[in-house]
Amino acid sequence: MLASSTFAFTICFAIWMMFAVLGIPIKAQLGLNETEFGLLAATPVLSGSLVRVPLGIWTDRFGGRIVFFILMLSTVLPIWLISYATAYWHFLVLGLFAGLAGGSFSVGTPYVARWFGKERRGLAMGIFGAGNSGSALTKFVVPAIIAAFGWQMLPKVYAVAMLVTALAFWLCSFSDPSHKMPAGVSFAQQMKVLKDPRVWRYCQYYSVVFGGYVGLALWMTKYYVTEYGFDMRLAALLAACFSLPGGVLRALGGWISDKYGAYKVTWWVMWVCWICFFLLSYPQTSMIVKTVTGSTTLHIGVTPVMFTVLLFVVGVAMAVGKASVFKFIGDDFSDNIGAVSGVVGLAGGLGGFVLPILFGALVDLTGVRSSAFMLLYGAVCVSLVWMHFSFKDSARPVAPARPAVAA
Repeated sequence: MLASSTFAFTICFAIWMMFAVLGIPIKAQLGLNETEFGLLAATPVLSGSLVRVPLGIWTDRFGGRIVFFILMLSTVLPIWLISYATAYWHFLVLGLFAGLAGGSFSVGTPYVARWFGKERRGLAMGIFGAGNSGSALTKFVVPAIIAAFGWQMLPKVYAVAMLVTALAFWLCSFSDPSHKMPAGVSFAQQMKVLKDPRVWRYCQYYSVVFGGYVGLALWMTKYYVTEYGFDMRLAALLAACFSLPGGVLRALGGWISDKYGAYKVTWWVMWVCWICFFLLSYPQTSMIVKTVTGSTTLHIGVTPVMFTVLLFVVGVAMAVGKASVFKFIGDDFSDNIGAVSGVVGLAGGLGGFVLPILFGALVDLTGVRSSAFMLLYGAVCVSLVWMHFSFKDSARPVAPARPAVAA
């Protein structure tokens, strides 16, 4: 069950991220600017995010197996039709329907979690979440297909892959009626969790570690092409140095969270991201320094090697952070995982939708490509401040109660 769910989620995530590379030849063909490219890349993320809440609730009610299967089948035709799109709006509309595949996370997470005890749930959800490595799969496969057959072949290949995956999942997965919520539980009752401030806190964390991951996975191939002048195949390969650990190591993050606790792990993840984004934010800079012997030109900037290393570290940190945030959910909301994971997943997905658009808009406005990392640096600062004030009282040792004194 865990293996079939993880494989299905990997294929869904690969399709969800396909415009990260497919969008580059489409951008050249249609003459899009940076903001339009960002919207094109992020459109599937929008629909995949918006459906996460209802999908999580339906998973609680009807079971993950049937919901996952129908979801995958519903995306096959839109993916295939992308091959025949010619106008910008064609890609946006079809991208919305194909992006439903991204909602599979809110189906698979509660479906997988209920098969495991609390002491192993973080690891199980981390293994399933390793399907995020589908983003790296796209970066390995897509450039080769485009180079050999043209970009129109890719959606057809992905449509067939989705159909085969849906059938394989149905044959290899299982269902347990005891995992479903009682039929009398209404939508309003499930949504009462929104009154809990912990849910909003986890939404903000996840919008950084998952939303940031999705945004960078969609943006990094193009960043390598425009910032360092690499061709698309080399750029996609280097971008995979971020996407691959950002997905595969989520299982490790689940194990670490089980061992050390969700709070401690998430806290250190945010600090690692804070340091890396600070360094990545520095733009390529040339300065003329006047010395005692005359003027000297000094260049400061992040080299491609240093950039790739820092991006790899961020990918590892985000992989661990994605697992630790869902460890919070598994521990605090074990009876309502579907609804809560849908809400938190929605927040993370919306972050992944908004960020590529903002990345493009910032480049159009400032002309500085590293402005993307400046934005992420600010988002991490918010998380650190919020975590500090949210947990400082619980981290403080409680004084022993004083004996009551009779009046």
